[in-house]
Amino acid sequence: MLLEFTVGNFRSFYEKKTFSMLAQSLKEEPKENVAKELSYNVLKTVAVYGANSSGKSNLVKAIQTMTNVVLSSVKLNPEDKLPYKPFLLLKDNLEPTFFEATFLKDDFCYRYGFSYNETDIVEEWLFRKTTPRSKEQALFIRNNEGIAFEDKRFPEGIGLESRVNNNRLFLSLCAQLGGKISGRLISWFHYTLFLVSGLDNQKYGFYSKRLFRLKSPLSKRALEFFKMLQLGFEDIFTYADEPNNRITLNSDRIKIESVHRLYNNYGEVCGHVNFVFDDKESSGTKKMFDMAGHIFEVLDSGWVLVIDELDAKMHPLISQQIIKLFNDPKTNPNNAQLIFTTHDTHLLSSKMLRRDQIWFTEKNDVEQTDLYCLTDIVLPDGSKPRNDANYEKNYIAGRYGAIPYIVND
Repeated sequence: MLLEFTVGNFRSFYEKKTFSMLAQSLKEEPKENVAKELSYNVLKTVAVYGANSSGKSNLVKAIQTMTNVVLSSVKLNPEDKLPYKPFLLLKDNLEPTFFEATFLKDDFCYRYGFSYNETDIVEEWLFRKTTPRSKEQALFIRNNEGIAFEDKRFPEGIGLESRVNNNRLFLSLCAQLGGKISGRLISWFHYTLFLVSGLDNQKYGFYSKRLFRLKSPLSKRALEFFKMLQLGFEDIFTYADEPNNRITLNSDRIKIESVHRLYNNYGEVCGHVNFVFDDKESSGTKKMFDMAGHIFEVLDSGWVLVIDELDAKMHPLISQQIIKLFNDPKTNPNNAQLIFTTHDTHLLSSKMLRRDQIWFTEKNDVEQTDLYCLTDIVLPDGSKPRNDANYEKNYIAGRYGAIPYIVND
């Protein structure tokens, strides 16, 4: 499970900002929105609100960029450039980008991070501990003086200090050469974090197509979910544009049709008719199908799903049902997590989200993104938002910030 993510000097983020999935000590409902892992109380879902261009998508891009650097570092040649995207509205800003993730893996809480510029990894570090109150142990620390590590805690690093290129991560090198700890951490980034765009959802439909073509148990769960949402069809039929209609994993050749009821003049069901899915179904229905594969794979595996613009093209009630899938222990027994950005204020309800599950992005006077939780806000009278407040009404009224300010001539 992801506990915290910190970003600094990346796109609209300049100062370091930390996004947290750790549940705060709030005595409020819904209690089922919090999971218990290794003595940590962790949120299953978190929503991020903000005006257009406030930095919501840049938070998602920051998580994605850290993941990409971790996974691609091992492939870099010495002369290859790193994806350095610093804050551009500060004159002569050449400071390194900063990423750090704190997460649970196996029996430990790991804190791993690095900073870098266009050509070099400037710093890199890895710490771990067992419980929230235990002391953190350093596994390795890298800076301009070299790499120092604890032999007993991180033996896989012995002899590799001089073999890492300036633009490659030490963690990736150790994993490439068979390191057990580093290998498990690389796998966390590879298998645990799934990032999906709610606007370009067609990019992810291949996974759902494969699930339904192979008649995976996850496809049955997805179909039951579709029926509950009353999207209008009873089944999904797949076939392959291949000789003998054989099963293929080439998603470009997998065709899907939605199976609808056919009615007579008396309103009675008299048969079924198949529609070419991409031609006949609405954009919202197609988005729901495209995302379903990742949603149910993440729920089944206990991974982390990050969706930018969850509400795009979809009715608010469908967004609510997706969030409920993750908050409900019956449909999420493995404590998967959902992080999403949205403009849908209907989700701002104390019946659905706790105060610590609501986050905001807002630009300051010099156009840097600020990132804060609803519980961080201090209202004009010196109080903090109450759990019985009307979050949606207060947000639209501007009491929490993070809304567009429209200038009228």
